[in-house]
Amino acid sequence: MTHFTGAERTRKYRVLSRGLVLGNAVLRWQLEHAVAPNAFALVETIGRRSGRPRRTCGDGLTGDTFWVVAAHGHQSDWIRNVEHTPHVRVLTHRQWRTGVAHLLPDDDPDTRSRRLPHQWDATIGRLIATRPLSVRIDLTPQP
Repeated sequence: MTHFTGAERTRKYRVLSRGLVLGNAVLRWQLEHAVAPNAFALVETIGRRSGRPRRTCGDGLTGDTFWVVAAHGHQSDWIRNVEHTPHVRVLTHRQWRTGVAHLLPDDDPDTRSRRLPHQWDATIGRLIATRPLSVRIDLTPQP
């Protein structure tokens, strides 16, 4: 994984975040309307300031655990929301599940992303990452 200086990381984040906002908005809409591939999921947090639901995309379901590598770590609003309120919901396979998110700063996000089920998406994540952070969401088991 390439390591960037603070200024390079900030510049890269600004450029990439503009494109990600549009791409994630389209994918979120597709997931909310059940027209996206089952490979993806929505992670819903509660806004730390607004108290309103906030959604981001992910793709790391393994049994009752959902893994996400947040490409921009603590720069991401959804990570800050999880720090404030770790209880989340995940929409996967067109079904909402509740869970608790755990930020894992000691986990190697590069290695973690190579274990995610959809490697083409994980590869893109590694390429755009500025401060990657692994997140484990322990989902309530399905009945």
